[in-house]
Amino acid sequence: MTARLALVGDRSAAVRAHTRIPVLLEALADTMVLDAYWIPTEEVDDAIAGFDAIWLVPGSPYRSEAGALRAVRIAREHGIPFLGTCSGLQHALLEFARDVCGLDVYHGENDPDADELLIVPLTCSLFEHEGAVTVAPDSLAHRILGTSRTVERYHCAYGMSEQYVQTLREHGLLVTGTDDDGQPRIVELPGHPFFLATLFQPELAECEPHPVVRMFATAAQERAGRATVAG
Repeated sequence: MTARLALVGDRSAAVRAHTRIPVLLEALADTMVLDAYWIPTEEVDDAIAGFDAIWLVPGSPYRSEAGALRAVRIAREHGIPFLGTCSGLQHALLEFARDVCGLDVYHGENDPDADELLIVPLTCSLFEHEGAVTVAPDSLAHRILGTSRTVERYHCAYGMSEQYVQTLREHGLLVTGTDDDGQPRIVELPGHPFFLATLFQPELAECEPHPVVRMFATAAQERAGRATVAG
């Protein structure tokens, strides 16, 4: 069966991730059938619930923050496999903090003068940077990566403020990957079929495809298979 993937983001040839993602999905063609559609953030609507998976791709600031958040909410509420990378993680956190935790929080890149910033500038920019990530045992991330420690590639300047980690955890969103200073690098939502977001960009890894991308695609195919049986 064919799995339909929504790639949510404002596509640009200047964003390396946007040129890499189609290559990675094509590399999976020998084992699965994937049909990927690019959806600009300004065009996200409820029809996205018809996709088998949603990937909120890098490339902030998005033209429509509301559209990016809507994509996250639909994936979360409908049990649609979700992957957010780099700014995709940032906006997944923002959606959960607002819609589930009821927090009046903002993204420092979009609203730098806001009183409560969930997404803040990193102490050290991670543009074109590699860094170690410690992965929590018994987590989805650990099952995917098969290790408790990995080195990943980044291209970002914003991350999650640690002061909100406990609140998000209390509402169900867990930090399952951190850097050597304990800063959040991976989050996931237990109980959801597949809801994973990373500050690093697996689409930039030299291996093709990265285990995170492969397992996301597998989750999409499994959902498509269930829909076919149900139909």
